[in-house]
Amino acid sequence: MAALDAVSREAMYFAAIGFLIGGLDDLAVDLAWCWTWRARRTLAVPALLEAYAPTPRRMAVFVAAWEEAEVIGAMLRATLARLDHPDYRLYVGTYPNDRATIAAVADVAADDLRVRLVIGAHDGPTTKADCLNTLWRALERDEARGGGHAAAVVLHDAEDVVHPGELRVFDALIGDHAVVQVPVLPLIDPAATLISGHYADEFAEAHAKSLVVRQALGAGLPLAGVGCAIDRAMLDRIALAQAGLPFDAGSLTEDYELGLHIAGLGGRGVLARVRERPGGPLVAVRAYFPSTLDAAVRQKARWMTGIALAGWDRIGWTRTLDWREHWMRMRDRRAPLAVLVLAVAYVALVAWGASLVAHAVAGVPAPPVSPAMELLLRVNAALLGWRLGSRALFTGFAYGWREALWSLPRALVANLVALLAARRAVTAYARSLRGGALTWDKTHHVFPDDVVARRESEA
Repeated sequence: MAALDAVSREAMYFAAIGFLIGGLDDLAVDLAWCWTWRARRTLAVPALLEAYAPTPRRMAVFVAAWEEAEVIGAMLRATLARLDHPDYRLYVGTYPNDRATIAAVADVAADDLRVRLVIGAHDGPTTKADCLNTLWRALERDEARGGGHAAAVVLHDAEDVVHPGELRVFDALIGDHAVVQVPVLPLIDPAATLISGHYADEFAEAHAKSLVVRQALGAGLPLAGVGCAIDRAMLDRIALAQAGLPFDAGSLTEDYELGLHIAGLGGRGVLARVRERPGGPLVAVRAYFPSTLDAAVRQKARWMTGIALAGWDRIGWTRTLDWREHWMRMRDRRAPLAVLVLAVAYVALVAWGASLVAHAVAGVPAPPVSPAMELLLRVNAALLGWRLGSRALFTGFAYGWREALWSLPRALVANLVALLAARRAVTAYARSLRGGALTWDKTHHVFPDDVVARRESEA
């Protein structure tokens, strides 16, 4: 019984101190966001009407597609129908052993010359970055043959619902900025509100608060991999230093690393929270994220492996005394430690319950909670309440009050996904350290039926 009490006590202290550090870290970001509120209201581009470039420039949109036959055709047709820009081309990367996706893209390309089907030289899957490099080579070949010159490369995934005005925003801001990111607002699957919805909570907070604070501090702006544009001159500069290829094929999270790499080269990044009209909806990318536990775990494990584990090895901590960048990168990489703290907290909870039962059976009073532990628990409870309230607030701004209420139980779902993803991420990272090949561990994608139906009704 004494051993059980000791396990319960030590685990509780470890978890409580870990929660305190994480809670204070989150509170600091919240306070920084409040501090920048007035400046952000002044500096933000208020409406899409102000995001029109005087002379439209060509935009090259890259879409990497591996086993996307079910969605790529609908996505491309919807994108062609929705985008409001006079000069763009869609480059879609496929693999020779994925005939179904090739056929789906070829079917759209036959009807619209703005779609360029690109088939890689090697069977898939490789990595997404490798597929993007194949598209880069195709773009260079087209331009060498007199096909015009792209001012920027825009990244999208095969399941994205693009906003009609996003290329106008990119066109207006690229040049003054090396990278431009518009917000990502995940669609919530009504049949999987808890799992798919927790992505909505996370992105609503990240793209309305965390990236805003990051930008205000002057830290590097990581890209989301969709709804982002990179200045062509910057990509040329990176490619020149990397054997002609701007995307790092050895990375699982090339978008995240690319944003930080560009910042390290002195390129300015901006999160463009532009509205369709004053007080109207944001210009944002929308898409369905995984709606099953297994798919969510696999996706989060890939993010955790690429950002928190491999990212530490690959891109380090940047300049020695740059506390802003160090703080933000530590936040990016704290996920495995946060999962460890969470796991220990559950151990402490089980051990404490078992201890109470054992003492009750033995007729011996359980040891009292120390004053220090009581204080820690009270502070952590207050920080947890603040944390949940903050997430609900940002979810409410993006999705309405009903989803704000749903964000509270979804916090438990997010914890479960993180716990399961951490184990998979550590295993994948250990395998890579032993020389295992990195491959595209993608998830099944769904394109919204209502977008397809609306496009067909407008045709």
